Formats: sequence, structure tokens, C-alpha cells
Amino acid sequence: MANTGKPISELGIETLSDRLKDSSINNKPDFRELDLGSPVSPLRTRTSVPNPTSLTTTTTTSSSSGSSGSFPGRNVVNPVPKSHSGELIGSTETTPRIRPGHKRSDSCGSTGSLPLIYSGGGGSSVNSPPLNALPTGNICPSGRTLKPGMVAARPVTRTDVLGSGTGNYGHGSIMRSGNIAPRSGEMLVGPSHGCGDPIKKAMASSDPEEIKRIGNEQYKKGHFSEALSLYDRAVELSPCNAAYRSNRAAALTGLGKIAEAVRDCEDAVKLDPFYGRAHMRLGSLLIRLGQVEAARRHLFHAGQQPEPTELLKLQTVEKHLSRCTDARRIGDWKSTLREGDAAIAAGADYSPQIFSCRVESLLKMQQLDDIDNVLSHIPKVEPSPNCCSQSKFFGMLSEAYLFYVRAQIEMAFGRFENAVSCAEKAGKIDPRSVEVVKLLNNVRLVARARARGNDLFKSERFTEACSAYGEGLKLDPFSSVLYCNRAACWFKLGNWEKSIEDCNVALRIHSNYTKALLRRAASNSKLEQWAEAVRDYEILRKELPHDNEVAESLFHAQVALMKARGEDVYNMKFGGDVEKIICLDQFRATISSPGVTVVHFEIPSNPQCKRVSSSLDMLCGRYPSINFLKVNVEENTEVANAENVRIVPTFKIYKNGSRVKEIVNPTSDVLEASVRHYSF
Repeated sequence: MANTGKPISELGIETLSDRLKDSSINNKPDFRELDLGSPVSPLRTRTSVPNPTSLTTTTTTSSSSGSSGSFPGRNVVNPVPKSHSGELIGSTETTPRIRPGHKRSDSCGSTGSLPLIYSGGGGSSVNSPPLNALPTGNICPSGRTLKPGMVAARPVTRTDVLGSGTGNYGHGSIMRSGNIAPRSGEMLVGPSHGCGDPIKKAMASSDPEEIKRIGNEQYKKGHFSEALSLYDRAVELSPCNAAYRSNRAAALTGLGKIAEAVRDCEDAVKLDPFYGRAHMRLGSLLIRLGQVEAARRHLFHAGQQPEPTELLKLQTVEKHLSRCTDARRIGDWKSTLREGDAAIAAGADYSPQIFSCRVESLLKMQQLDDIDNVLSHIPKVEPSPNCCSQSKFFGMLSEAYLFYVRAQIEMAFGRFENAVSCAEKAGKIDPRSVEVVKLLNNVRLVARARARGNDLFKSERFTEACSAYGEGLKLDPFSSVLYCNRAACWFKLGNWEKSIEDCNVALRIHSNYTKALLRRAASNSKLEQWAEAVRDYEILRKELPHDNEVAESLFHAQVALMKARGEDVYNMKFGGDVEKIICLDQFRATISSPGVTVVHFEIPSNPQCKRVSSSLDMLCGRYPSINFLKVNVEENTEVANAENVRIVPTFKIYKNGSRVKEIVNPTSDVLEASVRHYSF
């Protein structure tokens, strides 16, 4: 578009009015006479060279009778036109260039949109009719039929496509562009806000500065993946440019790829040691990794001053890490855990070392049940060869500390071979660390003691096996596995009290330790402490619902408990099913038998009865000492009337012939709680 060099306000009002008169009659689009032509002839857009002194440019495009709708034409008077999406598109050319012998629309060059793409009939070249001519019979934007020699003005910022006639639109149809697949033989142009997708256009460019500019726009919009792709391209074209790598680090940070962002920043400061922004960005990333010493060096590089927020974050993280180090040194694990959490909250939210410190604190406090949750949240960060791997954490190299904690985890869960492997890796990374060397020696000795105890146990030399496990416990007093193994030896030796003691210690360290529960339940059974045995077996029954041995042990413990309480027990057998009642006499005889009976009054076709019926089958297997019955109230109205059942599903619990509880439409949890209560 030509530029007069004067703003609109400096032009005379008469000049502007004169320019508008030619293009508007009675506030309607202007129509010029058209040459007659075939209704299927191809269309061309008139291209004219604008007057360099003209303020406005009027460009016209055509509308076909095959269009899906009519759009009113208008003159474009704004030197920075708007696209149909409402975005402003800047002009890149003031005067369109026209090659000799070639005429085109200036819609791409001067307005930022692609020219219309036309396809002629039969796929061959055709002779063009007079420029800007529409065939007779085409519908104008105003709804009138064009007369010969008339033209219609319309905005230049809409991108249209002319169909070839092989689809449903017919030959000569203009289609609005959009994100739809073209029909056979049809061609679509890109979005109306530019010459195609700006990202794709930038990716195809060989100008890294232009690519970076588009990447910056995407980054500001929060489109980090798109920005990253563009910065990747810029780095590919200019690998020695520090700014491109620093920008890529920003996009990686937005995507949560902290370790990769650190490496890009490190590369940027290598390429340009005085690049202040890259140093600042690297310092901020290192705070998130808990590498406060390295972060301080970069934030204050060459005398520069960080932003107040970053400085406050650095100082706060440093303070909590210092307190965490002091608490860990004296074995105050509660304070260690608290200060580590505070450092994470202050900004070191991506530090594997601080999260590992939380795990170590829980291990020392014998809270193994909480460790899995913490482990699942430890960030996965590959070590940086430049600075992060050389930083210290609690006096040892950062990467060595990670393996140091992992070795302790493997020890706590009885995976002794894995523990030795992790401790050896820590020793290779930091062979000068006293803590690492001490742990490595300790892990090897404990693993050796445990292996020796296992060999002796298999040889049925239980007394010697007890001693071997005891030697391991002297080196690692928090090993629940060694306590449980020694409990097995005491059980074989008939010393069930000591077996229970060792199981209790193991369960205090690891409350969900299944083997320790099994051995304690078995030892309680040997000592005829039936209530304690039933309690342990019921926990195991929930954790191991398909273990038949646990179910049978629970049944025998329940029967023995009933006998110990002086209750009469007759005809009780393990593994009963839900018994179906067919008459009133059978019902009365069953509920009068010793023990507890649970009766389900149901209508089999009722959805709620179906829902609780599956729960009843599960409870029958879980509580084998209880009789479970079901009564179809439609088939056994006599039983239903005798028990005054009016609503289904109804559950009634009987003990030695007397009804003790009635529940109407219970949930599975409520039903099981009631059954469990009366199972003792």
C-alpha cells in the first residue's frame, strides 16, 4: 500500500470524500459493467498498481454463484487492515511488485493474506477473460444479479478458494478457507491471518532471527511446545548464538524440563561468558534444583544484581538447607524433615536431593509406610556434567547422596543385594566421603549376615541362624526383615513369646509387613491367644482375599475363640456356602443352631438385592464360622410373614436362635461391619 507520508488528519476532507464517491452509491457497493462470459469460465482478480500518492487502496475480489453465502463488499481504507479473526495484520509492502507478463492480486503482499488459488476446467491452462470480469448471472454481494460489465468490491482479507467442480460445489465455486480437508480436486489456502500458518512459515525460513521472533510470540502466549520447536530450529541454523539457547531454556522451563533447560543455559554462558540474562536464568534454575552455591555464583556474575524476588528465594532456600544440614548432623530427624519441606516450599521444588532427604528422615524415624508416596514424587533429573554433579549436599557429592539414600531404602525393605549395588555406586562417585564409605562397609556386612542366617535356617540349624540374624541387627537395628527372619527361628524353636516380640518390632517399623503378621498370628495360635490370632488373621484376610490357607486359619481361630468363651459349637465346617431356605421349618432349625446366622431376605430380580448378594458371597468366604442364609420372599411368603419382612433387601442377624440385629438395604461396608462385630 502506498504511503503519502502524511497522516489522515493532515489531508483535506474534500480529498477523502472524492475518493469515497467513486466506490459508493447510496451506501451500496459499486458495480461496474462486465463483459459477457460463460457462467463456468474461470475468474481473475483485477490487479492495479496503486498511485504512490494515494492514501487508500481499493481492492476487489469476486463472488461466485456457487458460494455458500454472500458477503457484502467494501472499500479498504485502513492502511493496517484487519483479518476476519479480528487480528491486526501489518503491511509489509507499500507497492505490490508485478512481474512482466504476470498479473496477481496484491492480497498477499500488501495485506498479509494469500492470493486466491484458481483451478481451470480440465486441469489445462486457459485464456484469461478481461481482468476483474464476472460471468453473467453471478450473484452480487447485495443479492442482485450482475449485469454485463459490472464488478463488485469486497474485503481483501478473506481467503477464498475456487473449486474445480469435481466435488459437490460445482465448477467455479468459491469456498471459505478453514481447517477442513479439501475435496478431490479442490485446493485450500491457509488461515486468513497471513500467508499460511506463521509457525510453519517460520520453520521453513532460513532466517534464525525471524524464527526467534515468532518463537518469542508463541512463548508470550504460553505456547511452550510451539516456541520450543521454533527455538530448536533457530539453534539448528545458528548453533553458536547464545541468545537462541537461552530462549530455548525458557521454553524448556515452561514445559517442566528443568535439567534440559540447565544444560542450554550452561551452553549459552559458555558461548558468551558475559551474557547476563543467561546467567540469571541459570541461577534461577539452580535454586529450583537446590544448588544454592552455584546459583549464587551465576546470579551475581560480573557484579550484576539479581531481581529482589530471586534474591529473596535464594536466601530463604539457603537458610532452610543450612538448618536441615545442622539437624541431620545431630540426628534430629523431625527437624531435618521439617526444614527440608520448608526448602521445597521456598523454591527448591525440583531438587532430587531434598526429596531424598525427606526419605532418609522417614527411614530413620521408622516410618516405612510413608516412603512409597515420597518416592513417587522425587523429580527425575539427569545430572549435569558441568556444575550440578560437582556440587555438594550434606558434605558429599550430590549424585552420591542419591545413591546413598537409595541403598538405605533397599536395606529397609530387605533387598540386600540391591543395597550393596547402590552403595557401591555412591562409593564410585564420591570415594572420599566418610559417610559413603561407612555405609558401604555396613551394607556389605549386613547382607553377609543375612545370607549366612538364611543358609543356616535352610539347614534347620535354627539357633545358629538366630545368632546370625542378631549380628546383622547389631549393624542395622532398623531392619524389619532381619527381625522377622529371627522370629521365624524362634517359632521353629518353640519360643513363641520371643517370636511375637520380634514380630512386634518388625511391625512397628513396617506396619504392613505381611510375613510378620502371619508369624505373629501363628505364634498367638500356638499360645492359644485366640482373640489376638483372630485379629491378625482378619487383617490378612482383607489383604489376601484369595489365600485359602489364611481363610482356613481364620476359621479355626474363630471356632477356638468361641469355644474358649464357653459357647456351644456344633456341626461347624470350613468353606460353607450361602444356604438357600425353602421352608419355615428349615429356617427355624438353622437360626436356632449355636453360633451366628446372617439371613438375607431378597427378591432375586430386584437390582438392590442383586447388588448386596455379591457382597454376601464375599462375606461367606471371609467369615467361614458364620452361617449365611438367603430367603426368596416371593417363594417363601410363610417365612417372610413370620419374620414380618416388608422391604427388601433386609438382613437379620441371629445368635443362638435370638435376633440381635436387623438392617434394611445396607451398604457393603455397613453389612460387613455388623457381620464382623458378631463374629466374635
